[in-house]
Amino acid sequence: MPLKLSKVFTSPGPHPNGLQGTTEGLWILDQGNNKISCHAYRDGALLRLLDTDSDRGSGITDSGEYLYIASTYSCEILRCDRRTGETTARYATPGAVKTGSHGLEWKDGDLWMAVPPAATIYCMDPVTWTVKHSIPAPGDRPHGIAWENGHLWCVETNHRAIYRLDPQTGEQLEKIPVEGPEPHGFTMWQGEFWIVDAETGEVHRGARTP
Repeated sequence: MPLKLSKVFTSPGPHPNGLQGTTEGLWILDQGNNKISCHAYRDGALLRLLDTDSDRGSGITDSGEYLYIASTYSCEILRCDRRTGETTARYATPGAVKTGSHGLEWKDGDLWMAVPPAATIYCMDPVTWTVKHSIPAPGDRPHGIAWENGHLWCVETNHRAIYRLDPQTGEQLEKIPVEGPEPHGFTMWQGEFWIVDAETGEVHRGARTP
């Protein structure tokens, strides 16, 4: 069954691409103006707006201490101050070829990232900045990723679908077509899927049909 989504709000930036759900709110990284915004889940009310050093960034996640963002066209991952957006560290993106990472996700002290040029999802040690593990992405245009009950979800933009993956092998356990928006940024919050369409700027949410 296709994932049926409902629009919640329109992102304030011209090309929203990264999405991350947190207790503070829904974070968005915009590829057009390289700003980070944080929004209320209920109606998208703007809670915070930060400038970044990202170059057409496409992914964002929250470690609890820092925000990590994908500076996609400089092929870097930036570690940013959560209060100011200031860059505190820069790291090279594994598997980058002309462009770098899109979706990012923090899990148990590791930083996971989807890298379209490599069609690969990497698990990085953020202290040593070494690859701990990698799995094949479900296609060559993976974007947002999210964790749920020990499984890794990944949006494949060209396929207009969300895949549930085995994080150890990359085996595709489930595929859910997306009905409506073209999925770019993706996250999960309280059991619901959240998707942002980079072209329209619309932020949608929905739940799986049993």
